[in-house]
Amino acid sequence: MPVQIGATAHAFTDPTGLLSDCHRRVEMFMGSLQAVAAISDQPLTDEARRSLDLALRYFREAAPKHTADEEESLFPRLRRIKSTAMEQALAQMDALEQDHRWAEPLHAAVERLGNRYLETGMLSAVDASDFHGTVEQLAAMYKRHIEIEDGYVFPVARGSLSKAETDAIAAEMAARRKVSPIAL
Repeated sequence: MPVQIGATAHAFTDPTGLLSDCHRRVEMFMGSLQAVAAISDQPLTDEARRSLDLALRYFREAAPKHTADEEESLFPRLRRIKSTAMEQALAQMDALEQDHRWAEPLHAAVERLGNRYLETGMLSAVDASDFHGTVEQLAAMYKRHIEIEDGYVFPVARGSLSKAETDAIAAEMAARRKVSPIAL
């Protein structure tokens, strides 16, 4: 049974497909955060509360697995492949890993401010402005980041990785989620 990490369900036999599925979920939850941040100078509604809670949970629990999938499973294997296309992808991967580090304090701020909003039902004008600005910074980074991975790095990976490497990545991704990969 494939694990669904977004609107499309890829099997573990296609780890870059699973990572792209996760990008769709990142986009969905970033959209939720942006919608809530846009009204964060107002009292929190029940609908906004549900959206905020789900988005915060996703970025707290699932997103770190996605980062580990890339940085611990995919990128190291790609770095061992010698080809012109891979050399060009390597420069992109370094920038992508820097994005992950750059985003960490922003995610911490979104978590802190989002939880304050959930707890109090209202943010001060300063906190609402900070929340909105931080969410927008993350959204811009993710837009660029996802375009690079989906448009360049993942296609190069699909054309460069052996079946054994793909199977190993898939097994590691499944282990992070404590599920059993199928068809390996």
